[in-house]
Amino acid sequence: MIDAHHHLWDTTARDYPFLAADAMAPVRKPYALDDLRRETSAAGVAATVLVQTIPDIEESVEFLRIAAGSGGLIAGVVGWVDLTADDVAAQIAKLRNSPGGDRLVSVRALVQGEPDQAWIARPDVRRGLRAVAQAGLVYDLLVLVPQLPVARVVAREMPDLRFVLDHAAKPYIAAGEMEPWDSEIRELAKLPNVTCKLSGLVTEASWTSWDTPQIAPYAAHVLECFGADRVMFGSDWPVCELAASYAEVVALARELTSGLSDAERARVFEGVAQECYGLRPAASA
Repeated sequence: MIDAHHHLWDTTARDYPFLAADAMAPVRKPYALDDLRRETSAAGVAATVLVQTIPDIEESVEFLRIAAGSGGLIAGVVGWVDLTADDVAAQIAKLRNSPGGDRLVSVRALVQGEPDQAWIARPDVRRGLRAVAQAGLVYDLLVLVPQLPVARVVAREMPDLRFVLDHAAKPYIAAGEMEPWDSEIRELAKLPNVTCKLSGLVTEASWTSWDTPQIAPYAAHVLECFGADRVMFGSDWPVCELAASYAEVVALARELTSGLSDAERARVFEGVAQECYGLRPAASA
């Protein structure tokens, strides 16, 4: 099994604005490689993809170093570069030339927090995305439901860039609402260069009273629209701890995919992440 989406952070060394809210207090503490190793070992996860948390290239440099020293556990890193800058190619080169740089598989921007709903379509951002494509990297798409229409336009205009939609664009699970998320996901999934992560769903549901039936319709829609060949599992740990433990998230994902064939589940839990991100098998990482 590959966990295609998790984080690490050290609150004693960096500021993390997203942890400032009172609701984030339970996870406002350091999460390090040893913590990840404990959780993944217990859950039977062989390899992971470590994802950026803040807009700081030095965090990405650190993540690559941690990945290089993880003994193959962290097989890939989704880093951060400033897509609005005119030196995106140089920023990517800096990451690739850092220790562990061969584990850089994707970049991500925190688009969900941009006040401009059309930020990803800005000319400077599009230029940055083209540099990502030219570097042969994936782009992790972190957007909210209202941002999906513009994201779809950009993804359609860049067929040579592989987009990975994080957390299925955070559907309104707690409110029990399917639209407009349902329709937007269906349209986005028509683009063959877009893959979706089955991740982050427990924290879009009720943190204190979620259950599988509450989340199942959203997971089923993702699987129906994208198919098992374009869906990958991610824990979103340690953010998930606001609502569920690592083990509970893995168990939920297994339950949500119980209707798939063995071959399809193998794709969701390993094959898609391995192919999309170009991960090396854990044994040779």
